[in-house]
Amino acid sequence: MSHNDLDNASGHPDRDLVARDLVMTYGKGRSGGQSGPPALGGVDLIIRSGQSLAVMGPSGSGKTTLLHVLAGILRPTGGQVLWRGRDIARMSDRERTVLRRKDFGFVFQQGMLLPELPAIENVALPLMLDGTSRSQATARAATLFAPLGLSGFEKRRPGELSGGQAQRVAIARALVARPGVVFADEPTGALDQTTSGEVMRHLTELTAHTGASLVVVTHDENVAAWCHGVVRVRDGRVVEHSAQAAR
Repeated sequence: MSHNDLDNASGHPDRDLVARDLVMTYGKGRSGGQSGPPALGGVDLIIRSGQSLAVMGPSGSGKTTLLHVLAGILRPTGGQVLWRGRDIARMSDRERTVLRRKDFGFVFQQGMLLPELPAIENVALPLMLDGTSRSQATARAATLFAPLGLSGFEKRRPGELSGGQAQRVAIARALVARPGVVFADEPTGALDQTTSGEVMRHLTELTAHTGASLVVVTHDENVAAWCHGVVRVRDGRVVEHSAQAAR
């Protein structure tokens, strides 16, 4: 897909996340050149506002690197990541940190909840880190517990939650700041198939309800089936991009 095609395809450039010719290389060889094949070898991609996209591929294919570059965790060697009219790759480290705190939400495989905090404070934490008072932050956090089937679990610590409950708390934390995009890296990798389905239902329904886009890295076809589209990555390149009817 050419850059012009990308421009024409994106109807809402301020709300679509657009990758253009992304290249990512790690390290240098003895001669000072590239030490091996790139982790990303020229990726063009659009994540449309309010849509969910699964990124799939074998181990070492570049799918997690792609997620990290799209989310501003890694700065690409070349190319652009456009969000709200700005190239994330050209932002300062501080600007990208603020972006990840305000506009982007994250769900990881293990949840990454703080064990010493009750669930409601784990959810409210991104708001408090951004300067919101504890009372306001926890009040907003509390509104997410019922939609996620977590009413009554607000004061439980992560060690008192099941794996599925902990991941739903992590989903609430990812959405509490009302981000434009949620990135989920193998969000059900540590869960059984039934619990995985429950978590994906909550994740896709709630992100759609809030209008956020969703990018899910997964190796599980059942997880990918919950998304509006699937991108398959191999050797750092997109080899297939298909739309589908999400569950």
